[in-house]
Amino acid sequence: MALKSYLPVLRIPGVTTSMLLMFAARLPMTATGITLTLHVVGDLGRGYGAAGLVGTATMAGTALAAPLLGRMIDRHGLRPVLAVCGTVSGVFWTAAGHLPYGVLLVAALPAGALVVPAGSVARQVLTALVPERQRRTAFSLDMMSLELTYMTGPVAAIALTTQVSSTATLTVIGLAFAAPAAVLMWLDPPVRTPEESGPGTGARPALRTWVRRPLVATLLVAMGALFVLVGTELATVAALRESGEVAWTGVVIAVMCAASLAGGLVHGAVSRSLPQPVLMVALAVLVLPVGLVSGPWWVLALALIPSNLACAPTLAATTESVSRLVPHTVRGEAMGVQDSATRMGLALGSPVVGWVLDHAGPAWGFAASGLGGLTLAAVGGLLLVPGRPRPGRRRLRSTPAGAGRAVSGSAATTG
Repeated sequence: MALKSYLPVLRIPGVTTSMLLMFAARLPMTATGITLTLHVVGDLGRGYGAAGLVGTATMAGTALAAPLLGRMIDRHGLRPVLAVCGTVSGVFWTAAGHLPYGVLLVAALPAGALVVPAGSVARQVLTALVPERQRRTAFSLDMMSLELTYMTGPVAAIALTTQVSSTATLTVIGLAFAAPAAVLMWLDPPVRTPEESGPGTGARPALRTWVRRPLVATLLVAMGALFVLVGTELATVAALRESGEVAWTGVVIAVMCAASLAGGLVHGAVSRSLPQPVLMVALAVLVLPVGLVSGPWWVLALALIPSNLACAPTLAATTESVSRLVPHTVRGEAMGVQDSATRMGLALGSPVVGWVLDHAGPAWGFAASGLGGLTLAAVGGLLLVPGRPRPGRRRLRSTPAGAGRAVSGSAATTG
């Protein structure tokens, strides 16, 4: 039954080719973190803290620049952005293995800012190619593809680094960034539907007309989801280290990814699914009792399955909500803002849960992951609570139909 839902989407012209290219474009990104850590610690003789600074600088650059890159795609199309980002990413990662630590640290921020925005591009292309009634399936497929990159990229990077060198791995990463970007430039897949590309449809609305409470709430829930995910991974590693079973970390994480894949498969196959906030709450609540589990590594892996079943569905529902809540003329910028929100969740979850792990142990790390995610989701929920109408709003509603057209049009867009 599940495959019957996905086959019509894959048969849409351009979808399968775009999905394969996006998988290739995302693959090097999943390998950068572990490769940088191994390079800075092993080849450059620095500590894990120094390696973390480089990773943080890269992530900060991406979070800051993602909305700007999205706006450039909205205004100028894919090709100019891919040309710049593909070139910068290729040059930086190819050269990274030959740079001294100080230069590597300084260059990491602009390199992160101009990394190929594969995730944002994938979501825009799928929105343009796939009819709205099939987008849940398409976005679920995209999230499952992303899970596969996280199951493949780090393992391949570790194997190449241990068998050859981290410098060779960084060179391969650079080439792996540049090649898909060049192919995408050549194919130039659409980022708007034919209806959205017609004359008179390209005016960019004011920021206040689309950055509204529903969108901000959606982004806060997405931040919470990534807070839970990164915190859960850290707590899992800490739990396995405490039990002396750290060698099984890769297997446990693979089980988590497989559970997410299964959840995404079901989410994309059903005609109606749970909304994003409900999925995210399930993701957070189901991780809370994991800290109470005691036993060998496989018991921990089994305990993590329920929470991870909601992972891919939550992320797919986030993309579905964002694509529905913004006008098509700012879709690229909105997808960039979504990338920034998820990276903020990662950046917030790592130190918070890490501090809890240092001071209270793995069990409380799982609790902190769930509670932190629920807190961000609650803040997002509060934004959706109707407030008292401000003076003047009633007068705004009584204005002539023509005067309120921009407001009503935005409301219809955010649907």
